[in-house]
Amino acid sequence: MSTKAYAAFNAEDPLKPHIIERRALDPKDVFIKIEYCGVCHSDLHTAKSDWGPTNYPAVPGHEIIGRVEAVGSEVTKFKAGEIVGVGCMVESCKHCHSCNQGLEQYCENGFTGTYNSTKSKYGGVTYGGYSENIVVEEDFVLHIPDNLPLENVAPLLCAGITTWSPLSHWNIRKGDKVGIIGLGGLGHMGVKFAKAMGAHVVMITTSESKGADAMNLGADEVLISKDPEQMKKHAYSFDFLLNTIPVAHDVNPYLLLLKLDKTMCMVGAIEPLPGVHGGVLINKRRNIAGSLIGGIKETQEMLDFCGKYGIVSEVEVIPMKDINEAYIRMQKSDVKYRFVIDMKTL
Repeated sequence: MSTKAYAAFNAEDPLKPHIIERRALDPKDVFIKIEYCGVCHSDLHTAKSDWGPTNYPAVPGHEIIGRVEAVGSEVTKFKAGEIVGVGCMVESCKHCHSCNQGLEQYCENGFTGTYNSTKSKYGGVTYGGYSENIVVEEDFVLHIPDNLPLENVAPLLCAGITTWSPLSHWNIRKGDKVGIIGLGGLGHMGVKFAKAMGAHVVMITTSESKGADAMNLGADEVLISKDPEQMKKHAYSFDFLLNTIPVAHDVNPYLLLLKLDKTMCMVGAIEPLPGVHGGVLINKRRNIAGSLIGGIKETQEMLDFCGKYGIVSEVEVIPMKDINEAYIRMQKSDVKYRFVIDMKTL
């Protein structure tokens, strides 16, 4: 079916209107009319072909909230009229070791991304949420709590699960001292989740103004990382560090903050990390790890947790026509903390 969308046609030009084709419903498919779509840095990197050759025309968007319009004949989990979500994945092999554990994000045969993927069993290239509608297998569709504002829910499908998954995996609990490094789309969700889990939350940032913002979001303390005295005061005291800095940086000063046997998890910098000092790890049996989004089961658990505790992203809602300006502002970190497109404006 022909569907209105916004697409990048090359790495240089602005996104502009486009018509794409959505597949007809298979028995296990859900047809969703999109109401809101979050804007992720991954969208920008894909549009600009920063992460390898992009399959143009590319329709970004993997923080999708919409209403079920129709379902296939074998769908049992959803019905027309329900509000649902779609995140970063729309298919996986469903039979490898990772998929069998509900960890489709680590599918050993590679998951199919919601956009710009050529791995779909249905052929062609996947197109994302900067569009009127989307067709997705029911196993990759999520229930949305009915007590949350939908525009604020959209970024939970990427920024939310990216921070929830490591906090959950490393079993953050009441009384743990947790450091969130960097305050942006990821970091602000890390603060909210860790606080709701009962942790003593410390925002670790180079910016005093961001520290003040973090306190408003629920952080208990602020650690200015460029202040050697503050870093020394907090040395060997953290139970967990969630590092959301999106670019390569010196991780050694942060590792020194960890207690014996504790972990810093990287979720932001998808590039080589320079000069990790083996001695810093060996001296206190510290760990440095990484984490990628989350599986469908844990994404649903996150959404249910958000419904229970009233947790949502802080967003700025924009019309579709302003997406190119939003990309420019994102590059300048000029958003608190996530853009969301009102798809009615398409």
